[in-house]
Amino acid sequence: MFTGLTGIELVFFFLSLLIAMIVHEVMHGVVAYYLGDKTAAEMGRLTLNPFKHIDVATTLLLPLVLVLFGLPPIFAAKPVPFNPQNVNYDEYGVAMVGLAGPLSNFLLAAVGSVLIHLLAATINAELLNFLLIFVEVNVALMVFNMIPFPPLDGSRVLYAFAPESVRRVMERIEAMGFMVILLFIFVFFQFIAQLIGYVDNTILKFLLSI
Repeated sequence: MFTGLTGIELVFFFLSLLIAMIVHEVMHGVVAYYLGDKTAAEMGRLTLNPFKHIDVATTLLLPLVLVLFGLPPIFAAKPVPFNPQNVNYDEYGVAMVGLAGPLSNFLLAAVGSVLIHLLAATINAELLNFLLIFVEVNVALMVFNMIPFPPLDGSRVLYAFAPESVRRVMERIEAMGFMVILLFIFVFFQFIAQLIGYVDNTILKFLLSI
């Protein structure tokens, strides 16, 4: 989706990605806060300051390594911390915290698409291009994070409704930490890449055609 970007388009891409990741992480913390957990607020993470959300490993080194291996770059901000024990409604509250990030990206994409429909005939080509890239980035971030594989946000939703046997497997996977992210990207993602691309394109067509 983002191959072949050059010049100003790369600037648009990274700016869109920065906005999308920051809002995504902040909304995790905001929903956790209103569900009873103050961890993110106490650690100063309920802020739009990008330096509070950039992680050297996942925001900088991971995409660089993927590019070197000829793979699509995947970026991730520093996860906003929260304590599931403090969140109201047990695993369903945790699922709501998980959904907050992807939902915020969908809303950002929806706002971008509305602006495109309203302003397409009056704004210059570069601004229109920025809005298109902004929508694409937010849709891509939403869809990727909704994959139900720990520690992605979709796994929080799956965990809330999964039987105990599945939950135990998910807990063991998430306990592997950063290694499981690399395992997912280098091994499992290639098997679902086409499906993810199809979902991305379907949502984009919906947003840009309404």
